[in-house]
Amino acid sequence: MESLLVSTGVVALAEIGDKTQLLAFLLAARFKKPVPIILGILAATLANHGLAGALGAWITATLSPGVLRWILGLSFLGMAAWTLIPDEIDEDETQISQRFGVFGATLVTFFLAEMGDKTQIATVAMAAHYPNPLLVVAGTTLGMLIADVPAVFIGDKLAKRIPMRLVHGIAALMFAALGLATLLGAGAALGF
Repeated sequence: MESLLVSTGVVALAEIGDKTQLLAFLLAARFKKPVPIILGILAATLANHGLAGALGAWITATLSPGVLRWILGLSFLGMAAWTLIPDEIDEDETQISQRFGVFGATLVTFFLAEMGDKTQIATVAMAAHYPNPLLVVAGTTLGMLIADVPAVFIGDKLAKRIPMRLVHGIAALMFAALGLATLLGAGAALGF
């Protein structure tokens, strides 16, 4: 259960102000059709984070516990630093809608926007850290929805009232705590 709760919380916080949340704002403003946008976000996140979770599980099975501990610890610390850097959205990511409709545009743009994004990398790291990658994927997907669904309905009004620096700081602290705990052997009981 810890893997579900931690991955949900970390990703929900890290996603606030992230480029995919900005993409949700933009798609909602452009199309004004929340249901296909939300379904597109859900499908894209499940696919993207499912692949990330599988990669994390593969890494766990492939690497020795000592090497894995160092890679994971340093990855979490890197995620802490990366979380403090604000994202920008590329206008080209929203031009796909002419071919695929609202759901398809959301699915494609969210999937591509998440490739190599901090929440995808965090999903890989947490899936490698926790024994049940499916709970991690469920948690990271839930975290994405917690951050992005309100963006679809409330849009820019919400974004202007959220203290982004504070939220990113809290997410960075959570990633740093995971990194330090991993490096100091907190996962030793799990074989890391």
